[in-house]
Amino acid sequence: MKLPWLNPVTRKRLRRFCRMRRAFVSACLLGLVILLSSGADLICSDTPLYVRFNGQHFFPMLRFHPESTFLPDGHATSPSYKKLNQHPVFADNPANFMVFTPIPYGPNETIDEYTILAERDARIVLLPIPRAGNLNLLADTQVERSLDAGFFFGRDGEDVRGMRLDSEWTLPSELRAALDLRFANQSAPAMRLSFTAPALPDLPLELSLPTFTPRTTAPTSVRLTLRTLDRPDSRQAAITLDRISGEPAKDSRALWETFGPEARQPLRTLADTARTAPVDPIPVVAGHNRYNAVCDTAVSWPHAPVRGHWLGIDSAGRDVLARLLHGLRVSLIFSVLLVITSMTIGITIGALQGYYGGLTDILVQRGIEIWSAIPFLYVMILLGSIYGASLGLLLFCYAIFNWIGISYYIRAEFLRLRRQPFVDAATVLGVSDARIIFRHILPNAITPVITFAPFSLVGAIAALAALDYLGFGLPALTPSIGQLLHQAQVHRSAWWLILYPSATLFGVILLGVFIGEGVREAYDPRPRSSMQ
Repeated sequence: MKLPWLNPVTRKRLRRFCRMRRAFVSACLLGLVILLSSGADLICSDTPLYVRFNGQHFFPMLRFHPESTFLPDGHATSPSYKKLNQHPVFADNPANFMVFTPIPYGPNETIDEYTILAERDARIVLLPIPRAGNLNLLADTQVERSLDAGFFFGRDGEDVRGMRLDSEWTLPSELRAALDLRFANQSAPAMRLSFTAPALPDLPLELSLPTFTPRTTAPTSVRLTLRTLDRPDSRQAAITLDRISGEPAKDSRALWETFGPEARQPLRTLADTARTAPVDPIPVVAGHNRYNAVCDTAVSWPHAPVRGHWLGIDSAGRDVLARLLHGLRVSLIFSVLLVITSMTIGITIGALQGYYGGLTDILVQRGIEIWSAIPFLYVMILLGSIYGASLGLLLFCYAIFNWIGISYYIRAEFLRLRRQPFVDAATVLGVSDARIIFRHILPNAITPVITFAPFSLVGAIAALAALDYLGFGLPALTPSIGQLLHQAQVHRSAWWLILYPSATLFGVILLGVFIGEGVREAYDPRPRSSMQ
């Protein structure tokens, strides 16, 4: 590797790092992850990259454009670009268009349920409609009036007035006796009687008469109620139709065959329409059974991965991939800032301890021991309850505790180097203490900092995920890996909420550990050897 602007020692260390294939590949992969997460807004966003409207060019990610820019009656607020894209000014004019990101969903955008319905098979629920009718019978069982009773005589939709019941059916003796009591104006209890009509031999019916109380004059007609009885093939059922072909699933074919061709097409139309807009139930007939067909459009969150949402949807209806990518960016930003801040504090305090030594070293060391005994989580909870959760507060709280470890290493290096001849020479020449510390000694004591930086980085990522999981981290709407893991604990059947966030966290931490091992080996002056 030809890098002439680096000194020979640095080039040697870099070559040693690149020879360790696992560390080098991990560094390339982590760099790719950082690059992707840094450009998360260009990959996952509900704001378009480019809008062309009336011959003008707009870049909404770079500049705010109110809704009134595109609609004469629009408001001065930020537009919903996806709804705006469906407006006639865009939908009916090909010259006006929008270019969205490859994954057109923002980290805090609630997914429209119809985008899910459009990508899954339609499920039609059949709600049985009981068949019932009334007959007003005269004393000779002639039908005086009828209401929806033609079905029970094989004449569905017809009026059966004038027909004699005893000529169509063989009436049970119990029914005749009950009718005779009522026409004789005598008390009679309510009656329910199972019956099978000749026109419907496979359909169990029920005949019922209400309670009769004697009146001033005997009745001229008696009302008889007919209704179908419940049976397995008339109960609620469901048919699943394939999203593309419109054909029934294997477990729905038997029920589908009971519908005639005139009923199948309305069911397919119902399924297609329900994918884009709410629909009302439609009546359908299958043999002797009548149903209200309702398309099941219930979409619950969290939702398993579907086309367009490859990693699933979380409990708030947000795309998991968008949340992961934006959450990874937040984690990396937090980790880098934390490492820089804690390393700066630790290096400064450790350098002062090691350079001056003596009473300064003892007093600062006792103060560090007292400070390290303060429980970090309690401080985080206290400050969070006072000032509210935020990235700045979390960074501050974590940084004031995270510098202690590196200060020990810097202190030890300065104690070793402060008696070296080049330090004595600089002191004799009148160089200031600050210049000696940061210009002469620190470059020779920086090896622990570089070696431990990758481990500190992955440790900060894991710490942020843990705090978010416990609810003491970032604000609720901020994308976070830990917050997704917390949802997985609540919704234990949502396997995608535990698989993908934990795999992402594990992968990033593993890459950081491999890089840290490579850096440590590259800075180790001793050649690697093995016992044979």
